[in-house]
Amino acid sequence: MHINISKSETGNNKGSSGQLVSYLEKENRMEQTEHLRREPEYWFNHEKQYIRPYQVRYDIDHNIGRLSKDEAKFFLVNVSPSENELLFLKEEYGEEGAKQALKEYANRVMDEYAKNFKKEQIQSKMDILYFGKVEQHRYYTHRDDEVKQGLALRGQQKPGEQMHVQVIVSRKDMTNSIRLSPLNNSRGKNAAHSLKVGQFDRVAFKQTAEQVFDRAFGYDRELRETFAYANTLKHGRYEQRLEMKEMEKQEQEQKRQQKIERKQEFKQQQEIKHSHRQSQGLTMGGR
Repeated sequence: MHINISKSETGNNKGSSGQLVSYLEKENRMEQTEHLRREPEYWFNHEKQYIRPYQVRYDIDHNIGRLSKDEAKFFLVNVSPSENELLFLKEEYGEEGAKQALKEYANRVMDEYAKNFKKEQIQSKMDILYFGKVEQHRYYTHRDDEVKQGLALRGQQKPGEQMHVQVIVSRKDMTNSIRLSPLNNSRGKNAAHSLKVGQFDRVAFKQTAEQVFDRAFGYDRELRETFAYANTLKHGRYEQRLEMKEMEKQEQEQKRQQKIERKQEFKQQQEIKHSHRQSQGLTMGGR
């Protein structure tokens, strides 16, 4: 599970959200251009499933009380399951069911987002203003190695399972009175700053969101799929990376042993069935 918080896909979150909302409507526009008669992909949150883009823009842009022109007005939360996670959801719930499950999961992620500020007034997703939108595809940009190497064109769809959710969340809470910044790095060390914008531990948020997915859908996550694994290999000390690799080897060995045991158990069951059939045949022959 990849979860990322940024200013905006369009690079600016200090003005109107209109540019970002328009950008995230690109798949709806592409389907109209291609004359595909499909229901547009609506925006959603924990209260509604069919929210139109103008409502998203209006609500976000009017929830900016006492924010100066140089302050962030909103943030973008990218909720991107891995291909394994998406295939798991589709196998469990089907194509349309997987999309609905992902929406419900995104709402749960925003619940954890709210709790992560550790502010008395912000207890759940009910206390924050946000809107999510499912996107089915991802597209190559100039930053991708495939484009740099001439293997793909900028704007071309990426292969594989790419369904994900983009969430625009207001800088201000639902009452339009409390500033909330998920990009605050103080984690409570700067008490005055945390009191103003709320402390937000992005590492804890990502780990919790991953655990929520596993509990909600019964997903059996391997060690190498965890945020802790990726984060340790990227940022951990040498000793920590070695320890994580050793844990991975142990997990693989355990799975190998379990596979051998299952094969042996299956073989024993087959032998018992064969023996039972033989004994029945002898009994019938004796009659």
